[in-house]
Amino acid sequence: MTLLRLLIPLIYTAFLVYSIVDIVTIDPSRAKHLPKFTWIILVIVLPIIGGLLWFLIGREPLEPRQNGRYAPPRQIRRRGPSAPDDDPDFLRKLSREQAQDERIRELEERLKNVDGDGDGNGDAGDADKPKPAE
Repeated sequence: MTLLRLLIPLIYTAFLVYSIVDIVTIDPSRAKHLPKFTWIILVIVLPIIGGLLWFLIGREPLEPRQNGRYAPPRQIRRRGPSAPDDDPDFLRKLSREQAQDERIRELEERLKNVDGDGDGNGDAGDADKPKPAE
């Protein structure tokens, strides 16, 4: 009788801890029906019933492979682009940056031409001044 009084709380605590650890460590895409945080609250508030619900309906089981081992569940499609070149916002930003770089190059070229016809001397400011009489 004493062993039974010790064993039942031990099994109860082990099941509670195992349920919570399983919820915390599982991939969020495998949690069904409720978010992981809600499952944790449910297991804490209703320990035995919540734990049983988690293991029976709350998680997506692993799919068996041909060699007898288990594989992760099928991949769930991500929402949004998978790479930067698939993202229209990224491409728009990139084209704007390229257009801006091109405008800067054109302005630098025009500035260089104004600055003494490309010789780089910076004598363009003297062009507006009247030449001294010789």
